[in-house]
Amino acid sequence: MRRVYSQPADKETSLICDQTVVLTGAHTLHYYPEKLRRIKYHDATTDHTFVFLTNKFTLPALTITELYRCRWQVELFFKWIKQHLRIKAFFGTSENAVKSQMWIAISTYILVAILKKRMNIDASIYILLQILSLTLFDRTLINQLVTDKDS
Repeated sequence: MRRVYSQPADKETSLICDQTVVLTGAHTLHYYPEKLRRIKYHDATTDHTFVFLTNKFTLPALTITELYRCRWQVELFFKWIKQHLRIKAFFGTSENAVKSQMWIAISTYILVAILKKRMNIDASIYILLQILSLTLFDRTLINQLVTDKDS
């Protein structure tokens, strides 16, 4: 890429640079000939430097860095969902079907977390979910399912 113009950057806000750039690669210039905005930002709390490319020229640079930070929180939330909620496939493709299934999975997870806390169970929530999924139609009491029978 090639810098076309640089906006003045306020160094007190951890903003390193705010530039207008164009892509210079043979294929990239052909597929995206428009100008882009390159914002370089240093996060003092994590000691990381981030570079953002965007086509939004009307928003302030710090607003764009905040939007990307919030977007990262959403990404982390969905990563948590993939790791903790066992949703293998969605039963419907409409927005309402996906939202309903997500709420059911989150509600189930929270109910098991409440159960773990109230019954003072040492097993992890993942293990509890495994036990409950295997004994879903069993009439055994929950405290009997999670107690160690060898002791």
